[in-house]
Amino acid sequence: MSDPDLAAATTPLKRRFLDRSTSTPTLVGKGSRFEGNFACPGDVSVAGEVVGHGEIKGMLTLSESGSWQGAVQCADALVAGLFEGELWVNRKLEVRASARLRGKISATHIAVAEGAIIEADIIVTSGAPIERFAERRHG
Repeated sequence: MSDPDLAAATTPLKRRFLDRSTSTPTLVGKGSRFEGNFACPGDVSVAGEVVGHGEIKGMLTLSESGSWQGAVQCADALVAGLFEGELWVNRKLEVRASARLRGKISATHIAVAEGAIIEADIIVTSGAPIERFAERRHG
């Protein structure tokens, strides 16, 4: 019989956001365009274009080729593309060096890579400072 607490303690922690994804995400592929309100019970990965409001129960991944214009509420977010609007993240927001954000951003924790362009009002709901980092790994 195994002890679940011991197993959890010996399992290595995931260092990167992309390593934490556990479900198959809903995908808006490169070259695709979606207009309208978007609701998803899990993770969403956007490599194309979305115009509209989104309610995402899981993680939003906006790739370098992806763009979103509108208001989004999600559990976590990884932004590497263009986001214009209001982004409310319940937990952690990671902004990659290739990202461009305009509008209003709110998250419990925010990490921003050197080179990211942010023209937005930023609210860190935990009161923690914004973490800055240099990207070393790609993908």
